[in-house]
Amino acid sequence: MGLERGQRASLAITLNFVAFAFAVSAVTTNYWCEGTRKVVKPFCTGPVTVRQWYCIRFNSSNINDSRLVQYIWESGEEKFLMRKFHTGIWFSCEQAADMNGFDCRDFFEIAPEHERGVLWLCIVAELLYVTLLFMGGILMTVEQCPCFSVMNKLKLNAFAAMFTALSGLCGMVAHMMFTTIFQLAVAIGPEDWRPKTWDYSWSYILAWGSFGTCMGSAVATLNRYTKTIVEFQYKRRNVEKNMRIKQKLLELDLPEQMWDMYLTAVPAGTEAHLDLPDTVPVNGRKPPSGTKYMVGLDNVPDLYLGRQGEEYC
Repeated sequence: MGLERGQRASLAITLNFVAFAFAVSAVTTNYWCEGTRKVVKPFCTGPVTVRQWYCIRFNSSNINDSRLVQYIWESGEEKFLMRKFHTGIWFSCEQAADMNGFDCRDFFEIAPEHERGVLWLCIVAELLYVTLLFMGGILMTVEQCPCFSVMNKLKLNAFAAMFTALSGLCGMVAHMMFTTIFQLAVAIGPEDWRPKTWDYSWSYILAWGSFGTCMGSAVATLNRYTKTIVEFQYKRRNVEKNMRIKQKLLELDLPEQMWDMYLTAVPAGTEAHLDLPDTVPVNGRKPPSGTKYMVGLDNVPDLYLGRQGEEYC
């Protein structure tokens, strides 16, 4: 079931601002990827009265006394700790040594050195994506103002569709570049960062969800533009056909009320038959009873004077 012009405009604007909200949420958060790192437990410091699972405790708190035999309780996998981490395009955060809170560092320090230029391009593309998406939404909103003419609204619609489509392309490229950089960092990144397990997180899902809704908004806007142009051209052709029929009837010296009645009774076409009454003279002579006239539309001068804008309105 088709949508009215106003409904299509509302759908495009809604999709645009949903995509913008998703994009801002994804870019400003650091949960594009998350996982765990397998690290050796640090030694417990200070007096320890109870056993702590996140650090290695000696049997005696006086570790400086060389006369005491020191041993630890942990063995095998108990010596290791699985710390959670999450990463975005700005920072990578890992659980602190005491498992309370997160310690963050710049993702540029983690990305391979030869890929840092690509990371810069990724950030620039993400910012372009958000900016162009916002500009497209503003143009869609301004287009709904009744103070603009039909032609001006059509121009705004075209620019809104162009900005939205370009923003979607920038977003797709930026997301793919970050995916590549992160996978390279997992493979050849710093030893003290490489994760044991990882997967994409909710920020990454929001980023691609934003791309999907952005392209949906672009398609809806282009659909409105295309349908308006098609309607415009269809009405223009109808006006041209009616003007040609009118001119041909005037060449036959028919009274005005006759071609007015014909144009309202007979749809516009390539040719038509007229049954003229006996009392209507043609070129000063009375035609025989039952005479039919052929009105052809070929080789007729184009009398359409460029009033398609007024006819469309």
